[in-house]
Parts: sequence; C-alpha cells; structure tokens
Amino acid sequence: MFSSRRHEYPPSSSTTQHKSFSKSGRIGRSNSSFSKDAGISKRRHESTRRRPATSSSMNVDFPAENSISAIVTLVVGQEQRIFAAHENVLAVSPFFQAVLQNQMMDSQSKKISLPDEEPEIFSSVLEYLYKGDYYPRLLHNKKRNSYELEQHPEEAGSEATIYHHSVDGELLKDTVIYCAAEKYGLDELKRVALRKQGLQSGIQASTILASARYAYANTPDTDSKLRAHYLALIIRSRSTFKRSGTMQLEMYNGGTQLFFDLFVALCNHVDDISTASSTPRTPRSGRPF
Repeated sequence: MFSSRRHEYPPSSSTTQHKSFSKSGRIGRSNSSFSKDAGISKRRHESTRRRPATSSSMNVDFPAENSISAIVTLVVGQEQRIFAAHENVLAVSPFFQAVLQNQMMDSQSKKISLPDEEPEIFSSVLEYLYKGDYYPRLLHNKKRNSYELEQHPEEAGSEATIYHHSVDGELLKDTVIYCAAEKYGLDELKRVALRKQGLQSGIQASTILASARYAYANTPDTDSKLRAHYLALIIRSRSTFKRSGTMQLEMYNGGTQLFFDLFVALCNHVDDISTASSTPRTPRSGRPF
C-alpha cells in the first residue's frame, strides 16, 4: 500500500480589477497564526539552499484499475525533473484532460512539459490524485473535534514553506499548492490546501506578504477564499506587521489589489467594532441597560 510519507509519484497574473471585500462578502475567520516575534528575513535565498530530498523512482502499489491505463511522462520545472503518472489519473484534472484530448504533447512518447511548475508542488498534486491527500495528511481529532496535521517521529515535521523560483524566495507551500489546484481545476485539493494552511504557525511576516502577493497573482478575482484568508491573518496580526516594517515597504512597492482589499477589510473590521460598542445590550428582563 502507499506509504503515508511524502513521495514523488512516478514510476518515477490576472488583470487587477477594482473590486473589494465589501461587507456583503467580507473576510472570514481563519485559524492561521505566526509568532509575534517574527520579523523580516533579510537573507537572500540562494539557489544552493537545502531542499527536501525526494526519490526519482519508487515502487508504488497502484490501484488495479490503473494497470490498463497508459503512462504519461511529465517533465517538471527548470531542473526538468521526470515524473510519470497514469493517463486516467491525470484526466481527473480538467487541465490535463484537455491536454490529453487535444494532443498538446508529444504523441509518440506521451510527454507533457511543465517548465513553470515546482517539482515539490507537482509531487504533492500527484500524491493527491492517487491518494486523496498529500503529505502531511490532514487528520481529524475526534476528541477535540478539530483537524491537525500528521506528524512522524522520524521527521521533525514537514516544512511549511518552499523555495519558489518565480519569486526567488520562500512561499507557504499550501498556498502554492492551492494555486496549482486552481490551475489544474481540482476544487477539492483547493479546500484541503486551504485548511492545512490554516494550521500552520511560526511564519515570518515577509513570507506571509510574499505568499499573499503570489495568491493574488495566481487566483482569479472571483476566487476570494484564499485572499480572504490572508486579509484576516494580516488584520489579526496587525501589531506584528506594524513593528516589522515589512508592510510599509510592501505598500510602497504596491502593484497588486492586495492592499486596497486590506484597507477595505480593515475599515469593515473597525465598523464592526464601532457597531458592537454602540449597540445597547439587552438584559434578560428584556429592558435595555
């Protein structure tokens, strides 16, 4: 059977529109948090940084129905990492179904090239397609009636961030997976990634803002869930951002809809506080104080 640990699966910006999170579609609550002493990471991430080791090949006990499906080779990322997957598994994704149907690939070798994808992210997408989840798995704690991420004693826990070539820096892994799921048309994977992101903690302010920018650049304006998650997170952690100076630099740089949405969300938050403080409280007798 499949191992619960992370593996590769083989055999081996949209145009900004002037829309905002209005009161009718305001931001929701999120469980994400990060340490209050988290500051700005001033170290430039180099291409030689340590990356999680992954195997280029492994023996996988695939479901029996996959045995009659053709194998598709996928060349992923700048390093041209090789993946392989069954054609009928890939076809679950509308993106890959269209590629396979339209023969937008090498018909002789059934090869698909994904030069802009990060290998670690695509590995997680394939893991989801085969197993319905990706490492670390999302577990339900029945005693607490809450969700948590699985932990393995031999591993100190999976890294919450990954190096991404497009930004030359760290991004939240679950955010990148969410955006990949958006691209590949995997709505359930989006829900899983969003829930997992809400369980991460200890993330630096600079990484949060970089990930928020990435989310805005790689999701349509109609998909507000991931964006709302970041707005709520920044509002709750506003004291940290005020101290770090990261927010000030980001706002000077601008260039995204993020900060206008954040301004609207903050206004809504202040309005809610004002409304709550001015509303008369009604005692049990039914008469106002």
